[in-house]
Amino acid sequence: MYSHGSESLIKQAREIQEPELQKFYSRLVKLLQVKELSHETLDSLQRLQLILSANKYTRTLPAELQQRLVSLLSSPAEQLQVLSSAVLRETLPLSGEELNYIQENTSQLNTHATALLLSRAGSRADLSKLCAQLISALESRPSEGSPPSLMFTLPVLNTLFTLSPECLTKDHVTLLSKKLVDWLRYASIVQGGGASSGGFFMGPRSRQPLPIAELDGSVSGDFFTVLCVGQGFTEDQWMNVYSFSMLRHWLLSYDTVSSSSTVVDTANRLQLSLSLSHSLSNDDRSEVEGSVVSMVSATSSSSRLLPPKERLREKAFQYCQRLIEQCDRKAQKKADTELQKACLVEAVCILDCVCVQDPSMVFRAFPCVKALFGRLSSDLSFARVLVPITQFYLNHGELAAVDCGSVWKLVFGQFPAELFNDPFLTHELLRFLRLNLESVKLRAPEFIRFFPNILKFLAWNSPAVVEDFVDLLPSLVTAGTAVELLHSLLDLPCLSATLVLQLRSSCLPLSDPGGRGLLSLDAFRNPSFRGFFLFLLRTESGLGDTMDRLNTLHELLAEAADWPRVVQCSQAVPVLLHVYFNTVITVADEKLLAHLILVMLERSGLLLSMATYSREVHRVFSCHLLRFCKLRPSLVVDQSRELLEFAGTTANVYRKEEVYTHVVWLLGEYLSASTDSRCSVSLITSCFEALEAVLFEITSSAPPPGTVCPAPRVITSLMSALAKLASRSHDLIPRVSLFLSKLRTISRSGSVPWCDDEEDLVAIVTRGEELWALLKAPSVAQSVLTPPPYVMTPRWHRDINLAMPLQLRVLTKLTHSQ
Repeated sequence: MYSHGSESLIKQAREIQEPELQKFYSRLVKLLQVKELSHETLDSLQRLQLILSANKYTRTLPAELQQRLVSLLSSPAEQLQVLSSAVLRETLPLSGEELNYIQENTSQLNTHATALLLSRAGSRADLSKLCAQLISALESRPSEGSPPSLMFTLPVLNTLFTLSPECLTKDHVTLLSKKLVDWLRYASIVQGGGASSGGFFMGPRSRQPLPIAELDGSVSGDFFTVLCVGQGFTEDQWMNVYSFSMLRHWLLSYDTVSSSSTVVDTANRLQLSLSLSHSLSNDDRSEVEGSVVSMVSATSSSSRLLPPKERLREKAFQYCQRLIEQCDRKAQKKADTELQKACLVEAVCILDCVCVQDPSMVFRAFPCVKALFGRLSSDLSFARVLVPITQFYLNHGELAAVDCGSVWKLVFGQFPAELFNDPFLTHELLRFLRLNLESVKLRAPEFIRFFPNILKFLAWNSPAVVEDFVDLLPSLVTAGTAVELLHSLLDLPCLSATLVLQLRSSCLPLSDPGGRGLLSLDAFRNPSFRGFFLFLLRTESGLGDTMDRLNTLHELLAEAADWPRVVQCSQAVPVLLHVYFNTVITVADEKLLAHLILVMLERSGLLLSMATYSREVHRVFSCHLLRFCKLRPSLVVDQSRELLEFAGTTANVYRKEEVYTHVVWLLGEYLSASTDSRCSVSLITSCFEALEAVLFEITSSAPPPGTVCPAPRVITSLMSALAKLASRSHDLIPRVSLFLSKLRTISRSGSVPWCDDEEDLVAIVTRGEELWALLKAPSVAQSVLTPPPYVMTPRWHRDINLAMPLQLRVLTKLTHSQ
């Protein structure tokens, strides 16, 4: 894991002796006493950190060295802050005096000192104390020449109430809400950092601060936001940025904290909200249009009537509206365009949060969000912005009585069809569905109709999203979609290959030599086969459960079987099939289960040619065939013709061994008059003859070329099924006995062509002899091979009302005593 040089250094650090370590401490203290720290000091600090971290025992540093390290936490050089913090975290906990020194010097607090304090907090009381000191520091102004520590305070507070929301009191919440209002709404509107509008000959007295600017270069005429630019920024402007970054988290964390003295009735809030909206619409166009003066004059008298938390919501609402307006401007830099998108996402999320907490604001926010959706919906580069807009429509569309059909059609129809290869959008959209699944099913039930489209995310990026689809798939399974959804899951590798071909076809023109040599790409572009691929790429369900000539499609996509994306997709299908069958068994009636059995029998031979994929799908089919028939045994009689046709085809023994074995077991187990009164002797006889013909064929000749010998359990399953059927119709017993006696004779003559393993042959013959012995007593054979339910249900060895448990315990004690 480490290089030879690194291992040598770690070994030296572990083996350092105490006298040498004390000398090293003394030398480091002398180095730290110098005002200007040298490279030797930095190297020594790095070595100290290595010595402390390489040893499994926590060491105690000399008091003077520890004090020097604590003082380095407030050093102007960040490298020294990092090293001193790292060293102190490797030592025993700081003394109370040292912790108090760090906490009391909040004017010199920084990220690394705070991380150290948080790591040393031993209880919630420690966190509460630190939180109180930080909030008190927000009220005090820093002295001249001191570093701008407030910029570190908000991130620290954000971390604190993330770890322990209870560490803030109601007074703290009120105070911080007021401070956030001030920073968000009333930050300075001039540039900081000594910006000047004069030239080279302008003196210091004539320098005037420049106003902040918009991203398009124009002078800003409204209050400062995160999208304002300048040559430098003042401290309150930085606090504005930090406040916006934590605003949504703050609103979500402390929504439930209510003040008994500032409760406003919902009706009053609605009336006040409408009055604010009216004053804004009337006063926005005053003599200084869009200026800070006009905006403040429009809302100052009304907003002062609100308690601190609701006033914060009001200012957050205004801030987000201002951001949305700023995003209409064309940014001069590409990086600023991405910043606009990020701010739009956050602004819409904050508006949604504010409207959830105060529904009266929905009517003010919806026109803005609706206009934003109308402007962005035609530009797919803003797709990630449209996801939180969709969240807003989902949460508030019903209250605002807005038709959301165009939103669902865009998000569930156009996004997966055109942006399936965008990993960020995939994550955001699937996360939206998972978090809001019940609401989506209630308010946008049509999303189920788009499941062929949503599956494109899975087909393209299976490993990353399979967990999402494990949660989402049950909501897509209904009685109406079950059959088509099963076909779609089985065709996922084909869909994955088709998506790859679609991108390659659009990237490589017909004349490009890079697109030649792929037969599947030629087929994708061929109008004769276009119908196959259009069906796979359909956006909505209801066009048919599956397509004809699936074998032709699989031949066209044969070369895609080893493409990495297709292989990964095929590995996810068995997992999702289990989820699908576990869900469908709860919603399907007997008719639908019968249809699904037919689909499984048919599709077991219509899969993309991938050996591992086919084997895993057959294993899943076998498992759930048994579940269906155990749940409703009458299905075996209902589908006896199809099951007999499948079991009577010898080729299925070699190509579909797993499914074939279970179908044979089902026929032998459930074709009985005791299970279903419709099961006649003629049905039992026809089943017996079909299975007998297959067993005779595979045991009388070598397997076909290109195949291996049939598995021993296929042969034993056939023998057991024949014995069970014969025990129910005694006229068939001589035929089974004759075959079993011949099998015994053949095995004695030496090797046989249908079994290449001697141990397997012995096991088969042994099973045949057991069945032969049972069939000599037909009444016993039926009781053993098909025991009645009352025999299988009780657990006799645990029934305390019978003597068997006592007898078993006595026998156990007797055998153990010997």
